[in-house]
Amino acid sequence: MNFPRFLVLSCLTGCALLVGACAKRSNVTGHRGGPDRIKLGFLVKQPEEPWFQYEWKGADKAAAQYGFEMIKIGVPDGEKTLAAIDSLAANGAAGFVICTPDVRLGPAIVAKARAAGLKVITVDDRFVGADGKFLEEVPYLGMSASKIGQLSGATLAAEMKHRGWAAADTAACIVTFEELDTARERTDGIIAALKASGFPSERIFKAPQKTTDIPGSFDAANALLAQKTGVKRWLVAGMNDTATLGAVRATEGNGFKAQDVIGVGINGTDCIDELRKPAPTGFYASIYASAPTEGFRTAEMLFLWVKENQTPPLDTRVDGRPITRENFEQVLKGEGIL
Repeated sequence: MNFPRFLVLSCLTGCALLVGACAKRSNVTGHRGGPDRIKLGFLVKQPEEPWFQYEWKGADKAAAQYGFEMIKIGVPDGEKTLAAIDSLAANGAAGFVICTPDVRLGPAIVAKARAAGLKVITVDDRFVGADGKFLEEVPYLGMSASKIGQLSGATLAAEMKHRGWAAADTAACIVTFEELDTARERTDGIIAALKASGFPSERIFKAPQKTTDIPGSFDAANALLAQKTGVKRWLVAGMNDTATLGAVRATEGNGFKAQDVIGVGINGTDCIDELRKPAPTGFYASIYASAPTEGFRTAEMLFLWVKENQTPPLDTRVDGRPITRENFEQVLKGEGIL
């Protein structure tokens, strides 16, 4: 059968357009991060905490600089963590940064991410395997926990010396949460630095907290203070600002005046209101580590891994520095936090 020439041409043109449209659609949906903007996730365990909000702020800065989309999700427990990974995969994300609510979820998170073809970088807290060892094959960025802790302890010792306190009148309350490796490394570093300064080891006391919030540290310190009557002055520290703040509140409740307490936190972002108070409290200083920098660098590393196939280092550490009422505004303004 002979078809009119114009009809043949029309059919061929239509077929060409259909093939082109199908090819274009395949490029968009069939390859993660193709012509569409790359999507990355940033999952944190306590989205209400200033530290993680500032990490997100740093991640947003990286997204604006490199032109990718950042999806931020709070994951306070294991169920929400695994659901968030499913959500990221369904939305076409190429990977995610995570501070997990439980480091023991590491193997399950890695397995789910691999099944979905997602790259993973951990921040702040490292994944732990079933054998209790770190999953060192997963890229990690966080504080040098032991060094940060040692700086906290050295800051306590230096201020104690500056005030001319006698060791015989002084004791140290170190709020601990040893279930978390990062926390244990920090508080072990604090204790090591105090001992290195010559502070008597028999006057250093641990106060284990059951929950990692101010009420948890308050209860832990309060129980210790009730046992250690006769102490005139206290050194107070813990794994972060929150741990120290709760313990300082406990000293106040037990009748200790601000000048008889030296409290040093870690993070520098959860103590801003405390350092702004008109009258000094027992919270003397914090070891500031840059949450915006950690957020930016992990998001940047993940993007370059996805976009340029630049595999990130397996272990990246950041340092800190002391901030007090005298310098915290200058330091935090320079970080874009204030």
